[in-house]
Amino acid sequence: MRQVRGPFDEAPDSTATRLLPAISVLIGSALTLWPIIASVQILPPFGLLMLLGWRLTRTESLRVWAPLPLGLFDDLVSGQPLGSAMVLWTLCFFMIDLIDQRVVYRDFWQDWLIAGGAIGFCLILGRLVASPLAAHVDTVLLLQVAISVLLFPLAARLCVLLAGDEEEA
Repeated sequence: MRQVRGPFDEAPDSTATRLLPAISVLIGSALTLWPIIASVQILPPFGLLMLLGWRLTRTESLRVWAPLPLGLFDDLVSGQPLGSAMVLWTLCFFMIDLIDQRVVYRDFWQDWLIAGGAIGFCLILGRLVASPLAAHVDTVLLLQVAISVLLFPLAARLCVLLAGDEEEA
């Protein structure tokens, strides 16, 4: 006998639905491999943008431990010191969890502000870990932070579209 699902029954999660956020973060991290000729590095960290987009739009889409393997992949692909993205992305997740405990309701502007702080935190601390203090890359770093913060709404929109929520898109 076939069981009939009611209109309010929740569909079970498929494997593709569970893996889609992680795969999109991995693809975002792998975009740094695209050969672009530039005199300065202003390419935003697409892996971080996708990670924050999934975490802020779909809280349940990524597990708490997800930044560790995703950050390891990003470190291996981007050439950052091993473990820097793992630690920084995990700290961002903890910061967002702390904000979620304190704030009852968030809107898009607050998500954008949280993502901007997390992006700035990761890029600035990543610069302190990866390059010596005598290196003069501060203006380029600020430009990269600004471009990344401005691109976050597109990453969040892409996450919502990939999740299949047309009414929120």
